[in-house]
Amino acid sequence: MLAIDATPACRAAVITVSDSRAAGRPGDASGDVIAERLLSLPAVIVQRNVVADSVDQIRAVVRLAISGADLVVLTGGTGLGPRDVTPQAIEPLLDYQVPGLAEAMRHDGVQRTPHAMLSRQVVGVAGRCLVISLPGSPRAVAQSLDSVWAALPHALALLRGDTAHHPEQSPAS
Repeated sequence: MLAIDATPACRAAVITVSDSRAAGRPGDASGDVIAERLLSLPAVIVQRNVVADSVDQIRAVVRLAISGADLVVLTGGTGLGPRDVTPQAIEPLLDYQVPGLAEAMRHDGVQRTPHAMLSRQVVGVAGRCLVISLPGSPRAVAQSLDSVWAALPHALALLRGDTAHHPEQSPAS
């Protein structure tokens, strides 16, 4: 008898924040890494955008994504440069932050490079949508996703309203 996985596919949006990509420079390696990885969540990519490093443009695209997705993953704009405005753009859209996920990404990243402590990833919830901002490099995207991957299915289940404690997830007595 075949076992059927009852986990519903999540609806995901991938947003690349990059002036050069928004201006027409070809390729979106970081967005490709995210999209490919999310398929194994499982997720259906319902929106994929490239937007310039502009607070107003980022907010407009993220607002649209939140309205139709369970998970929004952004790449780019989390550094210290003057055009790195992703955190400022998305923080006002969040109902609350989930700092543990951002901390886990930075903690793991700093094991590879001290520059990871300069990343300003933000993770939070808007309505029932989990919003994750990642660095812009494909390698940092993959490493950041690795850092939080095990927690994502449970986070998404909680946001769907599945708050039952499952035996394998119950805290130790």
